[in-house]
Amino acid sequence: MADPIEQFAVHPIPGLEFGEVTLPILGTQQIAVTNSHVAMTIAFGLVVLFLTLVTSGAKVVPGRLQSAGETLFGMIDGVTDSIIGHEGRKYFPFVFTLFTLVLGMNLLGMFLTFTATSQLAVTLTLALITILLVIGIGFAKHGLKFFLLFWPTSAPFAIRPIVGLIEFLSFLLRPITLALRLFGNMLGGHIALKIFAGFVVSMGGLVAAGGLGWLGLPVAALSMGMVVGLTALEFLVAFLQAFVFAVLASIYLNDVVNLGHGH
Repeated sequence: MADPIEQFAVHPIPGLEFGEVTLPILGTQQIAVTNSHVAMTIAFGLVVLFLTLVTSGAKVVPGRLQSAGETLFGMIDGVTDSIIGHEGRKYFPFVFTLFTLVLGMNLLGMFLTFTATSQLAVTLTLALITILLVIGIGFAKHGLKFFLLFWPTSAPFAIRPIVGLIEFLSFLLRPITLALRLFGNMLGGHIALKIFAGFVVSMGGLVAAGGLGWLGLPVAALSMGMVVGLTALEFLVAFLQAFVFAVLASIYLNDVVNLGHGH
């Protein structure tokens, strides 16, 4: 049975290797276009193509493609509006970009042998971009009052420093948890799919070779059923994880946009 971890290996595309470079901290690194680059580029291109087809030639009575696009648009617009409030529309483009890009990479991974969001480097980069934007907006809107985020006025004064420290550490962990949630779900799901698909092939091979006779067929059938079920579940997880990423990004933005008060 093939190694289920092999599908996550990052390797350069033959003919697209451009040598090595020595960096001060990272040392010697190879410069090349990898399967990860290709997967992300294809996902980006498909998202741009989808949005172009949806927005060009829009009709009063939408077709299926336009309806799908308007549904996604309305869903994320509702998320930013309900979480952030009247200023949510200002941050909608960023949240919608995050959602569509993550969704594109997740869904593309169901058809290719490589899933970009199963790489911690990719999910952590998206999480760091989100948190850096949150910090930047916090200082731009509130200056040093941004640190009031870590001074909970609702808590008794005696324990505010302790609660504030916990809040600060929790804030620092946000990019890590945001990245690990997406990475872990995509990694685990694809490993399970690979394992059960391997059982189908292995049992089928043993039956064909006469090693187990017909005893291997029930195992192969059960494994095939699991593959079908997990595939359907993975499509659902691909959508839900992109949606959760967008919701959490909106929550983090709300913390600094509406600092110390509701919307």
